[in-house]
Amino acid sequence: MGRTGTLCNSFVPSFQTPIFTRISSRQKIPLIPRRNINLKAMAMAMAPSESKTYQQNLLVMRHGDRLDNFDPTWEKTADRPWDPPLIQTGLSRAFQTGRAFHTLLPFPIHRVFVSPFLRCVQTASEVVAALCSVDDDPNAKSSRDVVSLDSSKVKVSIEYGLCEMLNTFAIRRDVAPKDGIFRFDVPKLEALLPSGTLGPTVEPVYKEDPQWGETAIGTRSRYEQTIKALADKYPSENLLLVTHGEGVSVSVSSFLRDITVIEVDYCAYSELRRPVSWQNESFAAGKFEVVTKSGHNGVTYIAN
Repeated sequence: MGRTGTLCNSFVPSFQTPIFTRISSRQKIPLIPRRNINLKAMAMAMAPSESKTYQQNLLVMRHGDRLDNFDPTWEKTADRPWDPPLIQTGLSRAFQTGRAFHTLLPFPIHRVFVSPFLRCVQTASEVVAALCSVDDDPNAKSSRDVVSLDSSKVKVSIEYGLCEMLNTFAIRRDVAPKDGIFRFDVPKLEALLPSGTLGPTVEPVYKEDPQWGETAIGTRSRYEQTIKALADKYPSENLLLVTHGEGVSVSVSSFLRDITVIEVDYCAYSELRRPVSWQNESFAAGKFEVVTKSGHNGVTYIAN
């Protein structure tokens, strides 16, 4: 059953979100171990013949609080009832999570990839505004309170491989597009991002959204493939992937054996890292390690 977050007492429907991982709106305080690593700067400073190993860091984050879970009447008149926006609490939660990344992470986020669903793009916009904020105002509640941005800090791209599970486990048949085609106005979505943060033309891992009716196994494979492909494509950069609850679940269960993820809160995130060895401008990467402990950062899992 959905639960009300600490920032809002709005209506939560009395049904469980229809995906395999339990998803809730409970907010957690980000707990991030300090590791003083700047992979991109280190890699650029290396001599061509030098061989060294550094850590690549990866965060996989769920979107903020979605409107349809708080207002059961919204979808009745919505043009896109399968693509709800965030409520104000969700925007604030995303921004505060971004502030935590900005002030507490011991490494910078260089690049952000985001699902094309509106709630994810809005989440990414708030997080990126916080990451790019020049003056960290502790009283800032959302991106509207950010006076000055340094857009060179982070670049953002939309990635179809991070989109929602496109089946009736996650999207009810009565709200899904009748023809099974999910249409995203990418230029309109990109316009929601902070000015100057849109990355140069980036070839996505998935060039279009998956087909309606994909299997649960297929979805999990898609998430895992996308995570690995993006990390391999940018091995000298630390990445933030803004996706859906099942994507966060996969980011943990695919790289940590014999566990089951049972809860992913709004704006919850997993943290992964892996060693990357550089020599003669080529790299070799090790396996991902899941840094996030159960109950931290809004992600809970149990041993099988």
